[in-house]
Amino acid sequence: MPSLPPHFKAKKTSIAKGSLRQSVPSQREAQMPQVPVFQQTFSQQRTLQTSFTLRANHPYPTAPKQSPASITTPTQSPTSSANPKKPPTSAPLPNTPTQRLAKTVRAHASGITETYVAYGVTEKLVRECARQATYTIPQAAQKGVEIPKTKDGEDLGVGTGWWYEECGLLPTFNTWAQITFLHMYLLTVRLRCFPAANAPTWHQHLIEHFSFLAEERMTTLHNVHAQMIRTRYLKDLFGQWRGLLAGYDEGLVKGDAVLAAAVWRNVFKGNPEVDLRKLAAVVAYVRSGLKRLDGMTDEEVGRGEVSFGSPKALEGVVRERSRGLDERFGDEEGKVVAAKR
Repeated sequence: MPSLPPHFKAKKTSIAKGSLRQSVPSQREAQMPQVPVFQQTFSQQRTLQTSFTLRANHPYPTAPKQSPASITTPTQSPTSSANPKKPPTSAPLPNTPTQRLAKTVRAHASGITETYVAYGVTEKLVRECARQATYTIPQAAQKGVEIPKTKDGEDLGVGTGWWYEECGLLPTFNTWAQITFLHMYLLTVRLRCFPAANAPTWHQHLIEHFSFLAEERMTTLHNVHAQMIRTRYLKDLFGQWRGLLAGYDEGLVKGDAVLAAAVWRNVFKGNPEVDLRKLAAVVAYVRSGLKRLDGMTDEEVGRGEVSFGSPKALEGVVRERSRGLDERFGDEEGKVVAAKR
């Protein structure tokens, strides 16, 4: 069996004894340059050190000794050791996820608050609109009792107030909806004066609360418990709402005659035997209601401090003879009329 070199034997012996240091270095290891081994000692209070600090405290033998102030990086401008660059006194706060979330909440807080305020106030406003032509059906709570019908097949209820007792309208669901729509239109015109960023929210909640009230009335007074039928009625009501918005807007722009035609079609169902004095009172009621709402501030409307009266107070104004009927056309107006012809 060949004999091992002396340094292999020494290495084997030292390993057997559990020592990690070789007793006799090999010839190859003796020729290698000696590199100092640095041992890092820690004090009782540990401190964090950067790579530049460690490199300055423990330089390699071949590297020149440098001070931390003279070391430069690609993102820093070189400075001399005589005039070192002072670090900033206060560093900017990090853009953490919590800070980004807080910034987003602050940006949208006003919109969220506006939504909740609009939801609560519009409910109050819609109930005020619906109160003007409310009605009841006593037979709806009685089992086995048939609800009376109109000639058009609508459920006929019992209602009081100017709209039913003096204007002659029938207390039905459709009449209630149209009179409520008329007052909601007055509010819609006023809500259009709100800031452009907030007005759509108020409009949306206004029609949503009307849908809730209408669906509740269908269930409690008209015994319409099928969801599909209620949904179909609500879609039809929404189409009527869109149509009367266009009709009433046209009347406000083109004059009382056009406005009276829109009221006649929607509220009075195009009845050819309508009392024109009652129709004129409703038109005057719309004009006076818009003027009164225009005199209110956004804060008052935004708090729901709106109440409606009755067209009865304007019947006296309608009975008065217009002064324009007694005025004669002058020469200039006559020439204009003749030129148009």
